[in-house]
Amino acid sequence: MKNITLPLVVLIAFAAYTVFSMSQAEQSLVQFGIQLMSSLDTAQVVVDLYILAALACVWMYHDNKSSGKSFAAVIPYLLITAIFVSIGPLLYLVVKGFARPSRPAKP
Repeated sequence: MKNITLPLVVLIAFAAYTVFSMSQAEQSLVQFGIQLMSSLDTAQVVVDLYILAALACVWMYHDNKSSGKSFAAVIPYLLITAIFVSIGPLLYLVVKGFARPSRPAKP
């Protein structure tokens, strides 16, 4: 059973906020990233965020593999995660849903 309500609501809200903030920004996304990395305190937050993004990519890869899908099926989510971090895993959850762990058969 797919329960996508929460990730869908969060995805829509966060994607809308991202589009709005990018449309209001006075600098490009690359310039913004360079500015964040120029200070130790904000660089720490960026590095922390990308560590979490890497963990999410590993999870998406293994989840995709366990469902028997090819690696190509997860590539778009990995690319979106590399650029927009949270949007990739949220979109993956909306499209794939939460997988219920299989229970071993009773003897």
